[in-house]
Amino acid sequence: MSELVYAGIGGNIGDPATTMRDAASSLDREEGVRVLRASTVYRNPPLGPQDQPAFLNAVIELETTLGARALLALFLKTEKAFGRVRAEKWGPRRLDLDILFYGDAIVEEPGLSVPHPFAHERPFVLKPLCDLNPHLVHPTAHRTVADLLSQTDDSTMEPIPDIALIEA
Repeated sequence: MSELVYAGIGGNIGDPATTMRDAASSLDREEGVRVLRASTVYRNPPLGPQDQPAFLNAVIELETTLGARALLALFLKTEKAFGRVRAEKWGPRRLDLDILFYGDAIVEEPGLSVPHPFAHERPFVLKPLCDLNPHLVHPTAHRTVADLLSQTDDSTMEPIPDIALIEA
C-alpha cells in the first residue's frame, strides 16, 4: 500500500536550486518512491541565526511504499549524500528534507514526529503546501493549510517561478 507524502525541501549554501532539483530526481529513482509534483520554489530569510544566506524552500508531493521511519532514513541518507553537515541548529545547509505529512498519519517516536511539529506555523512550509493542496487538512490542527497560512506572515516569501524542481 502506498501513502501520499508532502515533504519540505530546501537549502541555502552552494547552489540550492541545483541541489534541490538533483535531490528530487535522486528520490524519484529510489525503490518505493515516486515524486509526483513540486511547488513553486520560494526565497525566504533564514529561521534562527540571521548571519547566513537566504533559503530556497519548496514542497514535493510523493507517493511511497516506505514506512515513515524508512522514508526518514532515506531523507537523512540523501541529505548526507548531497553534503549536509549537522553542525548548528537552524544553521546553513546544502540540503534539508523533512517529512511534513505522511498521509493522515500521526507519528510520535524518538527522532520522528509527523506531521512535522512546526509545519502549522511556518510560512515557508505552508505557502508551498498551498501551491500543491490548499485544502489539505492538518491532522492535529484540524484546519486546512490555506487557513493556517492565513494566520502567518508570508510577506517575506519571494516566489522564484523560473526554478522547476521536477520536469513537467
